[in-house]
Amino acid sequence: MLKSKLGKFRFLGYLEGGSLLFLLFIAMPLKYWAGMPEVVTVVGALHGALFTVYCLGILYMTIAVRWPFIYSVLSFIVAFIPFGNFVLDRQLKKLEASDSPIAQKNVANTVSN
Repeated sequence: MLKSKLGKFRFLGYLEGGSLLFLLFIAMPLKYWAGMPEVVTVVGALHGALFTVYCLGILYMTIAVRWPFIYSVLSFIVAFIPFGNFVLDRQLKKLEASDSPIAQKNVANTVSN
């Protein structure tokens, strides 16, 4: 997964998506049901940092791999939907395995790096 630029972006999507799920399904219940607001403070800051890095990753993929603008828009939108990054990852995995020009550019970028 970490051998290509697209694979690295997919991994970043897993991290960002996982942090959103942790924030929503663990930190928020702890804040409201267990009276531990500091958990949301820490996890929220971590998620915010990962989201920022994810957005920079989208920008990098748009420039480096030159994937269509719609991929960038969809990647940004799914970051706000729980489990969205995991659904997108499935599509990106198919793209990476296909013979599409974007996948071929990604492979060429991997070989040249």
